[in-house]
Amino acid sequence: METIKRDYSGATGRGKAVLSFLGRKGLRLLLLLLAVSAVSFILVHYSPIDPIQAYVGADMMKVSPEQRQAIVEYWGLNDPAPTRYWNWITALASGDWGTSMIYRRPVLEVIGERFAASLALMGAAWALSGVIGFVCGIVAAMKRNSWVDRLVRWYCYILSSTPTFWVGLLLMLVFAVWLGWLPVGLAVPAGVTADQVQLADRLRHMLLPVLTLSVTGIASIALHTREKLLDVMDSEYWLFAKARGEQGFTIFRRHGLRNVALPAITLQFASFSELFGGAVLAEQVFSYPGLGQAAVEAGLRGDVPLLLGVVLCSAVFVFTGNALADISYRLIDPRVKAGSRP
Repeated sequence: METIKRDYSGATGRGKAVLSFLGRKGLRLLLLLLAVSAVSFILVHYSPIDPIQAYVGADMMKVSPEQRQAIVEYWGLNDPAPTRYWNWITALASGDWGTSMIYRRPVLEVIGERFAASLALMGAAWALSGVIGFVCGIVAAMKRNSWVDRLVRWYCYILSSTPTFWVGLLLMLVFAVWLGWLPVGLAVPAGVTADQVQLADRLRHMLLPVLTLSVTGIASIALHTREKLLDVMDSEYWLFAKARGEQGFTIFRRHGLRNVALPAITLQFASFSELFGGAVLAEQVFSYPGLGQAAVEAGLRGDVPLLLGVVLCSAVFVFTGNALADISYRLIDPRVKAGSRP
């Protein structure tokens, strides 16, 4: 009976700890979104972009003063900035994100469509860079001071200091222009209707942007994993295991994998912000119709509702990466109990 009570109390305690953890994460996300929305609204309010010009476009000279006043009243531009911010926040809370000035469609509809394309691009690049970077870091550490180690470090040092758009232009020049193996840009072949686009066509058009994001994301994971594994290899328990005759993959699996996997996973999930920033540049280079390209167009053409919506979605995306890093840490490391960390 006492054992049952202890098990029940332990399960109850773990459940409360999980709920407390999720509650703290939810509160932090809410405060983050409020802060990001306020700062973004202030920056847009003081920007030199004329929202009426952005809404009307090239036909501004044909707009009469009455029509201009009607547009001002429609968007509530005569109201004070705090009032407009409050109206925008309340509409946002009710699910109304506004209408995009560029696409003349609801902002949520545009973001959902573009985010699906960007998610496929970033997800493939994120997984590819994480796996390759982790393996390269392990191989470089296990082959310390060899030509393999020097090659991996040389690659990482060069790619970590190379802009994403330059890598994209280089890959486009080699594989699309010189060799002609891959398409230059876009997400689907030009002049093809949506019902005629096949999965192979989408993968071919996505390959160059994925490679662009992958080769630049490998460097940080590989270098970090190499340094962590070198610290493990210099430890006493590693030397003791070698003295007992363990070597190769066996000693790494028993004494090194978990020690280097946790920091690598944390760093990989924390790289969501860099991944999103790189995706913006890659989508511009390859004219890939994703969320990053929509953000650039909204900023250049003064689409305030779409721009603010993309900013909030990017904040949620980055926060989700950090939250997943915390959750994975708790799942992988048995020493980290739920609720034991702030």
